[in-house]
Amino acid sequence: MNNHSENSVVQSTGTITGESVPDAGSANPAEPAVEVINIIRTYKVGNNEVHALRGVSLMVQPGKWVGVRGRSGSGKTTLLNCIGGLDHPNSGTVRCFSKEITHMSDSQLTRWRREEVGYIFQSFALLPTLSAWENIELPIRIAGNRDRRGRTRYCIDLVGLRKWANHRPYEMSGGQQQRVAIARALANQPKLLLADEPTGELDSTTAREILTLFRHIVDAEGVTLLMTSHDPIVLEYVDEVVELQDGQRVDINGG
Repeated sequence: MNNHSENSVVQSTGTITGESVPDAGSANPAEPAVEVINIIRTYKVGNNEVHALRGVSLMVQPGKWVGVRGRSGSGKTTLLNCIGGLDHPNSGTVRCFSKEITHMSDSQLTRWRREEVGYIFQSFALLPTLSAWENIELPIRIAGNRDRRGRTRYCIDLVGLRKWANHRPYEMSGGQQQRVAIARALANQPKLLLADEPTGELDSTTAREILTLFRHIVDAEGVTLLMTSHDPIVLEYVDEVVELQDGQRVDINGG
């Protein structure tokens, strides 16, 4: 499944000296990066009850890339949101690097998300009035990192966009915008990246470039990546696949 080939899409446009590489994989190797135990999530829609997740469990080791696949409505985004603390399961447990997310207070969740998780969305979610550089630098400013210039430069070089640093999103292609979004997600050196259909709005060639970039980032930076997708080409890049159907985990071999 794992395609480690690299091409020019992951080559940096510059070299950063004195920048430490995030030690995201420094957790005890015996401890999973993500542990989801029998989570259930239901929603009330009018008089109806929607069962988004029906007892899903999974375990992800540090520094691995797991793809979460399934049709629309299978529960992929709900699972990702529960892992990232953006939604709360009705029951079950979510642990990330030994921290139990399900019982954190709102203030604890806010701090945890800011410091340990990077989010990447299908729609890029960039601020249109800010340049690529400013979009990447913003979360570093919010976190109060004093070396925000060095860290921003490191991240923009990592995704190969130094020449586009001063361009605004509307001046960039979809693939370039997603690179900015990836760099922004990495800005505060998270241990965990959560990407929800990050290639969903890209053509097949650009999607492969972004997937190759993700592979490079996981291998070089040591981060753990969970990514939802319905695209079968993801199978060529990830370390493991979790398949969801109607809110339940299923055997991808159909056995």
